[in-house]
Amino acid sequence: MDTTFHLTFWYILLLPLLGVGVSTLGTLLGLGGGFILLPALLLLFPEASSSTISGISLTVVLIIATSATISNFRARRIDVKTAVLLAVGSVPAGVAGAVAANTVSRSGFEVLFGVMVLLASVYVLWRSTRTVPFHTDAHDANREIHERKGPVHKFYVNWLLAAVIGPLGGFLSAFFGIGGGIIHVPAMTFILKMPPRVASATSLYVIIPTAAAGLLTRILTGEYVEGWRRAGILGLGALIGAQVGIYLSTRLNQRVIMAILAVAMALVGARQILVGI
Repeated sequence: MDTTFHLTFWYILLLPLLGVGVSTLGTLLGLGGGFILLPALLLLFPEASSSTISGISLTVVLIIATSATISNFRARRIDVKTAVLLAVGSVPAGVAGAVAANTVSRSGFEVLFGVMVLLASVYVLWRSTRTVPFHTDAHDANREIHERKGPVHKFYVNWLLAAVIGPLGGFLSAFFGIGGGIIHVPAMTFILKMPPRVASATSLYVIIPTAAAGLLTRILTGEYVEGWRRAGILGLGALIGAQVGIYLSTRLNQRVIMAILAVAMALVGARQILVGI
């Protein structure tokens, strides 16, 4: 329940639109959208605890990932085997992240999040200005993904590396309530050398069990008692935005979008650090 939150007309108007925008951009980039939503929530609800903010964000991210994954399954873009390897480590790490978040003050949470967003902005800018180095010359392909209306992807995935990457994304996902796409997508693209389209779709799939584990942990520990109405209203917009993002993902110049997003993220990250200090 939201016992301390008053649902005004402006919130009823603004929150669904915010959900649409965050979900569209997050799905378009395959990153889930939590890293965009969280700073907006911190700005909109300065009185809310870090646990409430991350709980709302994690709820919306779960809705976004589920909606997008339904479409990605139909399009046959998901590497299920790699997703399972990532989830094995990310789910228990997500529980640990949710518990750890309860020990951090609001100011400390904002500083940590600001640092992470600044680092993420560097990655997004870097990726927007270069071609992904994708090759499988060193190994025979052990994955083959046939898109329903697209190319056939053949590539090699090192299962040991996948097992190591999973816990890091899972912990940060539940700690901040961002979903983990900002960790999983670059790792899958540049370390595991997965095709970008497959990496984005697979990351959104992995977010589902990871976000669910973090959210359930918050509920069972009594740290998510406020924010449900806000999460629900945001989620209505997110359901629409996820499908818009999937539709636009093959039609827009993602490099331009990512460059603009990187600048915005850098400004947000700097603000969060200054606010938290």
